[in-house]
Amino acid sequence: MLSKNLRLLATPVLITAAVTAVLPVWALDVDQPLSIGGTLAATGQCQSISARLPAEDGGAALNRFDDECRGGLPIQFEISYHPDDANEFFVKLGFATEDGLSQVSPWNLTPWAADLEDDVQSINGRDRNYLLTAWYKYTWTFRNESTLGASIGIIDATDYIDGNEYANDEYTQFMNKVFVNSGSYNLGSYDAGAVLAWEHGEWTLTGVGMNVGENDTGNNYNFWGLEVGYHPRTTLGSGNYRLLVTGTSTAFPDSAGRKQERLLGYGLSFDQAFGESIGAFLRVSWQQENAAVDYRSLYSGGFNCGGRGWNRDDDNISIGYAYLDGGNRNIDSSQIVEAYYRAALNEYLALTADVQYMRDDLSTRVLSQEDPQGWLFGLRLVAEF
Repeated sequence: MLSKNLRLLATPVLITAAVTAVLPVWALDVDQPLSIGGTLAATGQCQSISARLPAEDGGAALNRFDDECRGGLPIQFEISYHPDDANEFFVKLGFATEDGLSQVSPWNLTPWAADLEDDVQSINGRDRNYLLTAWYKYTWTFRNESTLGASIGIIDATDYIDGNEYANDEYTQFMNKVFVNSGSYNLGSYDAGAVLAWEHGEWTLTGVGMNVGENDTGNNYNFWGLEVGYHPRTTLGSGNYRLLVTGTSTAFPDSAGRKQERLLGYGLSFDQAFGESIGAFLRVSWQQENAAVDYRSLYSGGFNCGGRGWNRDDDNISIGYAYLDGGNRNIDSSQIVEAYYRAALNEYLALTADVQYMRDDLSTRVLSQEDPQGWLFGLRLVAEF
């Protein structure tokens, strides 16, 4: 699914508080080939917003938004059947109630990238609810220890490309969508497709092809992605270096809305460990502007520090910064800073305190709004089995 363009509200000062709790994840090994797991996530979010908008008569009018709290409850179940080393069947179901702050956020990017109510119903305009992925995979193993895996079914491109060791999971790492995946790639999710993934030593090559039911303008389109990865393990630490190119068929309107264009994105994703406690990540990506796009480029990076230094080996602190250069629509740029502390309570439970600062600088074409900016504060309790 493509990221939603949420409505932008004018606000010089904005403070948002969010509390997120992810309740236990159950996993049951019914038999060695069969694995069943589930995730229950409960969220509560509160915000206080004020903004100044130009009045119709040319003066300034104060537009005050009511303080409000909203919640969300996503639930996911996974079933994996792996009868032998070559064959695997996988199904993932997602359910949710409410949409948290996603419907009232003034920013263009989603403050929390979880699949909420709107995301699991009428998926991609198909007459399908709750079934997120369902695929079959066959893996060939060759004498030189190379492997080739082929998957077909209902897939999620983010499971295969644009990964990152420190910025890729909205439940255990950063919450903001910009640090989960790069928006420049317009990655398809939860629709029909196929994957070929080759591995040999420290190298990987992955190709993804999908047909997506509809985009934001109601057009059916094809998505493709190709990623080359290098994954060295040295005395410095483990690293992952990825080169990614993605594209779509002609199904996206240009900035004038007169004709349909293709999307094309490309970029790099790096993450590197420095010893046992320190890690860093960097993403840079660009996309062409033949079609109407919110951003022409994205630059994000950050650091991760494990708790070994303060005798909390399973804890970690991370901080990330992202700058997005505006495309040919209504945004000149966006900036996001996010930091979190994740404390492991036991083998299964972890509590995360999260803070974000977000700002959108709107184009001069948007005359009725000022630049939205503000803070978000969150707590996240996660149980994994």
